[in-house]
Amino acid sequence: MFSPLRNSIFIAVTTLFAAISGSANAQSKFDANLLKNGKYTLACFMTNEGREQAIGTFTFNVNTTGDKLSLTVVTAIAGLEAWKDTAVTDLNTFKPIYLASHNTMKDMVVNFGPNITGYHIDKKTGQKKVIKEAGVPSFVDSYTYPFLVSTLPLTSGYKTDLSVFEYKPTNTDNMKKIVVDEVRNNTYVSKFTGKHDVWEVSAVEPATGDKMVYLIDKKTRRLWQLEEWANGQHVRMVDMETDFNSIKAPFDKVATLKMVKGGDAIIAGQVFARDFNDNGTIWAKMQVMNIQAKQVAPKGTQVILIPYNDYFKEWIKVNESQRKKGREGIALSDEAAECIKSTTVYDDGGHFEFVNLMPGEYLLYTEFSYVHSYSQNEVVGYTDHYINGMFQGTSANTVSRNYNTGAGATVKKVVTVSKPGEKVDVKLKKTRA
Repeated sequence: MFSPLRNSIFIAVTTLFAAISGSANAQSKFDANLLKNGKYTLACFMTNEGREQAIGTFTFNVNTTGDKLSLTVVTAIAGLEAWKDTAVTDLNTFKPIYLASHNTMKDMVVNFGPNITGYHIDKKTGQKKVIKEAGVPSFVDSYTYPFLVSTLPLTSGYKTDLSVFEYKPTNTDNMKKIVVDEVRNNTYVSKFTGKHDVWEVSAVEPATGDKMVYLIDKKTRRLWQLEEWANGQHVRMVDMETDFNSIKAPFDKVATLKMVKGGDAIIAGQVFARDFNDNGTIWAKMQVMNIQAKQVAPKGTQVILIPYNDYFKEWIKVNESQRKKGREGIALSDEAAECIKSTTVYDDGGHFEFVNLMPGEYLLYTEFSYVHSYSQNEVVGYTDHYINGMFQGTSANTVSRNYNTGAGATVKKVVTVSKPGEKVDVKLKKTRA
């Protein structure tokens, strides 16, 4: 089971980092202005009969400082040590300068110039091979391939051929051909930022039949997704958008931690649900009676305290907006998460307490389940009434029945501590109507 999976991973990595070379005319179409500095992580999935299994991540750090493109890559595959790779390319000519690849299977260093020189060490056998061959005009190093595809003059119907340099110790020829055979319009839906117009770029390796499909953002040329079908395996890589952050307010960890740890004020209270099931009508109130209207949160229920400063206010607002749009929420940074306090209900009366607080605003949040118990009158029949044979009317025959159903309560409340040493008593109450 592991061997086919490992082979598929290596195929995906090879495709993602395949070296391209072509005519000087084709290479002149690459637009360096479309490359952007940043750190990007792709999640890698193995797909089998419609089911996906996460197998690792690829993290790229792109730097276009000066006249060079520097690309570092960390490949983290489940069950294997991280692979670390570095590539440097001349941005003016797109010619490679240096490549180093280190992983559990090999150590490889390549220097590019009039000749290609370097070495390859197979870590399994310990065999070292010297790399020395004539350089090919206008080729670029392997690790820049997916980024340079995005800088081509993509448009509907665009086609081109690419010569790919892939070094393997067993190769008799390190060149192979890749054909970009179709470019068309498509859309990609991000979990965080919604729908994006993209170019769907299809490429194939005629010698093997391996196929790759890229989804590249039309405006930013960001690589959103890459899929590959090779050796009967299907691998999909998706941008995790780890650089996405729509929170503009600054965050001061020292000041925020002081709010929740550096004072002597207390917020204490009780969590409960006030449970009325009246459907909004007077008649329903006459028919339904709660057996236990006040339901306290059980012992052990978690209560969260968030320092309600500008940063957290914006974070909450943005996440509410994301949820309304059906998108993923924005995760807090580790530093911000450290400033959130948590406690639990400590008795059977639903009571909780936060201590050592500074004056300021705080958002309290909790959720819990309880049993909604109620008694309801139900009509089971009717009785007709007669006097001296004359019909006088009909009355309903009713019985009272008790019911228990599961219910849940979510409560949040903003609480203000006005002065040092103050004790603020609060009721975290949820009314279910």
